[in-house]
Amino acid sequence: MKPLAIVKHLPSYKWMSEYRLSLFSGDLTAGIITAILLVPQAMAYSILAGLPPEIGLYASIAPPILYAIFGSSRFLAVGPVAVASLMVASALGALATPGSPEYIASALILSLLIGIILTLMGIAKLGFVANFLSHPVMSGFTSAAAIVIAFSQIKHLFGLSIPSGARIDETLMYLLQHTRDMNPTTILIGLTSIVLLLLLRQPLQLLLSRLKLSAGIVNGLVKAGPMLVVIIMTVASAGLLLNQTAGLAVVGAIPSGLPSLTIPEFDLAIWQKLASSAALIALVSFVESIAIAQALASKRRQKIDVNQELFGLGAANIGTAFTGGSPVCGGFSRSVVNYSAGANTQMAAIITALIIALSVLFFTPFFYHLPQAVLAAIIVVSVLGLVDFKALRVNWAYSKSDAISWLVTFAVVIAEGIEAGIVAGMLISISLYLWRSSRPHIAVVGRVGQSEHFRNINRHKVGTCPHVLAIRVDESLFFANARYFENYLLSAVAEQPLVKDIVFICSAINAIDGSALESLETLVADLRSAGVTFNLAEVKGPVMDKLKNSDFLHHLEPGKVYLSTHDAFKDLKCV
Repeated sequence: MKPLAIVKHLPSYKWMSEYRLSLFSGDLTAGIITAILLVPQAMAYSILAGLPPEIGLYASIAPPILYAIFGSSRFLAVGPVAVASLMVASALGALATPGSPEYIASALILSLLIGIILTLMGIAKLGFVANFLSHPVMSGFTSAAAIVIAFSQIKHLFGLSIPSGARIDETLMYLLQHTRDMNPTTILIGLTSIVLLLLLRQPLQLLLSRLKLSAGIVNGLVKAGPMLVVIIMTVASAGLLLNQTAGLAVVGAIPSGLPSLTIPEFDLAIWQKLASSAALIALVSFVESIAIAQALASKRRQKIDVNQELFGLGAANIGTAFTGGSPVCGGFSRSVVNYSAGANTQMAAIITALIIALSVLFFTPFFYHLPQAVLAAIIVVSVLGLVDFKALRVNWAYSKSDAISWLVTFAVVIAEGIEAGIVAGMLISISLYLWRSSRPHIAVVGRVGQSEHFRNINRHKVGTCPHVLAIRVDESLFFANARYFENYLLSAVAEQPLVKDIVFICSAINAIDGSALESLETLVADLRSAGVTFNLAEVKGPVMDKLKNSDFLHHLEPGKVYLSTHDAFKDLKCV
């Protein structure tokens, strides 16, 4: 295989072959700081997914290394993330009890399915499907998901036994009905952890800045605040034996040692039940990862291959399925930390994975007394930044249809759940797009003074001719809007009996499909019978090529095709 082909299908070949010792210090620093952030996050997100905490740690070892080999981003940090973890819990909750062997086995199947779907998408070069999840839909989805995630942690913050998968209204009702069952110690630990996590951001950043540390190291250490809170609360829990004296729920025993090889079961019934969920998780994970990877790559003027990203994420999820982990994708906070701490290549991710592996080998006993309320606090503080009501306000001022997409997605996620919300968001976006496209902007234009420029008569002072009607459509013509254009033009001609020539300006038309072409042929015939000639102007090359392959130009006669609107006005004696 030629080196160029190797680089294309194995992006790690390029940065590994060019790797220099001078890059290692940045990668080492970033790898260590990201690992400090990832250890508590991985356990917290694993519990959010309904899985034992060690599953999140396992998902942070092999998957990042596999992504480092096959992924095209040099900064993306792969592992468990909040939104995907919630989607995992939603998908698996109907199949088995969270934390049970059946539940864990189903999680492995889900990871494998996600990996297979992403890999097949990469083979088929379907990276463009990310465009089907618009920014308003993703913003509404993540905002609602963040709120759902926060409410799902109330049971850990208050020491209650709220059923898994309870809706927000059910959670609030349970709180009101079981106020006497709340654990005061758990509440104190949870709320104190939230306050500490929030305080450790700005004050710690100011303190470290005064020590004249580099901005990258300062940002990295600030993001390591969760580990500091974990240490403080774990020491307090262990020293006071709060799990025994105050009924504080702790993580408990976490198995030591690297994960063993796992082989997902091939149970056709379960595979079929999880297929749709796997497809949605794969799509959301891909969109989220691509957005992060492209944002970070642009800062260093680097390029992301969206189809290669599918291979990288696919390999990571297949790897986690065979090493006992949970579904993974690129995480925003840890990727930003990785970048800010000085990462130069995916060597930083490999270092992070090795540190996680060492933690699993030697340090899991230290997490026995880690309060579950602390992990819940980490999740709550992490997802607060995902709630983006500003996007709704901006979209409402700029585009009502985008704001509607945001609201529908947000409302359905809150009311019906994650999967229903993302499907509703996609459907409403596509529906609104088709509605907008079916009613394109149509402008009657006239000449600006004696120039060769033509503008909308409703926006500019322009000159027109009573016997010529110049029309510009700002949209491609296809089955959904062809009849609308036909009706508009026939009505305009009926209202202006002096019109003898139509000049259809095609400067904004990139395509005309078969239905629209047939509609145009009918329109030309109807106008001809009414004594009106239909002409074209400013037709783009690709559109003209297609028209030449049809009989339309023959049907157009005696109408003509003009290079410019100016030529049409001149020929039709509209000067």
